[in-house]
Amino acid sequence: MTPESGNDDLLGPVLRQVRAGNGFEEALQQILRIVRLGLVAGGERLPPERELADRMGISRVTLREVLKVLQDQGLVESRRGRYGGTFVLPRPDTPAGGAEEELRRRVAGVDIEDVLRFREVLETGAAGLCAAQGLTTEGARRLREALAATQDAPLSEYRRLDTLLHLTLAELSGSATLTAQYAAVRATVNDLLDCIPLLVRNLEHSQRQHAALVDAILERDAEAARELMREHCCGTAALLRGFLA
Repeated sequence: MTPESGNDDLLGPVLRQVRAGNGFEEALQQILRIVRLGLVAGGERLPPERELADRMGISRVTLREVLKVLQDQGLVESRRGRYGGTFVLPRPDTPAGGAEEELRRRVAGVDIEDVLRFREVLETGAAGLCAAQGLTTEGARRLREALAATQDAPLSEYRRLDTLLHLTLAELSGSATLTAQYAAVRATVNDLLDCIPLLVRNLEHSQRQHAALVDAILERDAEAARELMREHCCGTAALLRGFLA
């Protein structure tokens, strides 16, 4: 799925006007976050340069400097021609050798407990808000579709589509600030998750939790939605603590 075909609304919390003094650095951070969250899948195209530059309030010269850094890091590639643009490069299914060491080095300074607590607060709050206020017909459709995508996902795509489900839920809460904060913390959570293996049994359990959570939200049972989300976050936290603490 390309941003033009459905995920563009989830780019909103990530792509924001940058501050004049740190245009390059903040633009780089935002596009890195898009890649790390999987908002644009491997093999698919980032939004056009003009759109990216306008949404972040930077010049196209600055944007091209940002994209050059990402290309040098092996995260994107530029393609010419009618169907050209900047494409996100697929990530390997599992880190190997130096890549795994690099991942662990990257998260070595992360306060895992702080990240996990903040994630739980944001996710539980978002689930409760969605259930308490109810979703529009369009919002309910988006949530069901995001859930269905995770249920049909191959292992190599599961974490990206799981991220999109949780980001959709945050966005449907109606709080732009909550959604932006969740996008930021989820990027760190994904770095942590990349350091541990995908466990089929855990994914099956997560899918049952997802389905029950979506049902509670659609039934407008805020208490059940909050409790189901809290339980779901605690399961992920237990795995991360077990592998990384």
